[in-house]
Amino acid sequence: MGAELKLLLFATASALALPFARVTDRALGPRGCLFTFHRAAPSELWEKLPNRNFYIDAAFLDKFLAYLAAQNWDVVTMSEAQRRMSSGERGNGYVNFSIDDCYRDTYEVIAPLFRKHKVPLTLFVTTGIPDGTLPLWSSGLEDALLNRDRVRVGDETVVVESSEAKRAAYHRIAASWDGSDAEKHYAAFCAANGIDIEAMHWKHAISWEMLAELARDPLFEIGAHTVTHARISSLEPEAAMVELEQSRERLNERLGIQVEHFAFPYGRAFDCGPRDFALAQRAGFRSASTTRKGLVRRGHDAFSLPRNTINGGHRSLAAMEMHLTGFTGTAARVLGRV
Repeated sequence: MGAELKLLLFATASALALPFARVTDRALGPRGCLFTFHRAAPSELWEKLPNRNFYIDAAFLDKFLAYLAAQNWDVVTMSEAQRRMSSGERGNGYVNFSIDDCYRDTYEVIAPLFRKHKVPLTLFVTTGIPDGTLPLWSSGLEDALLNRDRVRVGDETVVVESSEAKRAAYHRIAASWDGSDAEKHYAAFCAANGIDIEAMHWKHAISWEMLAELARDPLFEIGAHTVTHARISSLEPEAAMVELEQSRERLNERLGIQVEHFAFPYGRAFDCGPRDFALAQRAGFRSASTTRKGLVRRGHDAFSLPRNTINGGHRSLAAMEMHLTGFTGTAARVLGRV
C-alpha cells in the first residue's frame, strides 16, 4: 500500500473518529494530546538529511502551531497539563510539545518558532549532552555523510554522492554500530576520516549557556531525560535511581531551577513499566512521560503519560489530526504497537 493511500485511509478513519472524540470530551472532560520530537531543520536541509525522520520540518512545525491556534487548542506546559488532568475542569482541548535529548537546534531553530507563536515548550534534557560526556555518534555520523561524497568505514570506502545513498549508508552504518560498542566504532570512524570529535560534539550539542537562557524565559519548561540516555528498564534499581536523580540534580544545580518532570529515553510499552514509573516517583518527579501513543484525560496516571512522536516524514495536518482525535493511540493498542 502506498504512503499517500495509507495516509488517506488513516485520515478518513480519524475524521470518522472526531464526533466520538467530541462526545467523549463532553462526558469525560477535554482531551490532552502530548507531542514529542527530537530535532528540527529548515525545509531545504530536511530534504537532504541522511536521518531526516529524526527531525521535524521547521516549516511544517510553524504551520502546525498556527493550525492549533486556529482550532482553539491550548498549548501548555507539562505542569499545566498535569493540573488540568487533576482538576477535570471544562475548557479547550490542550496540547503539550516536548523535545527529547536537546540539541543545538533546540536553541537555534525550535525555540524561536515557539517564541514566534507565544506558546510554551518542554525540554527534556539528557545532561550528558551539555556536559560533553555523552558521545553524539549518530549526529557525527550523519554530519559526515551529509557533507562528504565518500567516507571510510573500517576497511571500506563508502561512496555517498546522492541523498538516497547518504540515507541508505546512514541506516546501514548506524544499525551496525548501535549498542555498547557505538562509542568505539565512532571514535575509529572519526580517526579514519579526520574528524575532530570535540568540535563535532559542540556543532550539534546544546550548551549550558543556551539552556540557562531558555530557563529564564517563562515559555520554556525544563525536565530531565537521564544522564546517559539509558534505558531505565534495563538497569538495576540502584543504577536506575542514579540516572534519575543525578539528571534532576544536575539540571537544578546548573540552571537554578526545580525540575519536576521526567521523560523516559525509551518509552514504549516494552521499554518501561510499573517498576520504572515507581522509581521516577521515588526520585522526586511529579510526572513521567513515555512514548506510548494516546490521549490524556482527567485522572490519568501522572507517571505513565502517553506522548505521540512526530515522525519527520509525517508532514501533514491530517496525520496530526489522527493524534489529536486519539485515533493513532487506539490503532496502536489494537495492533499491539504500544
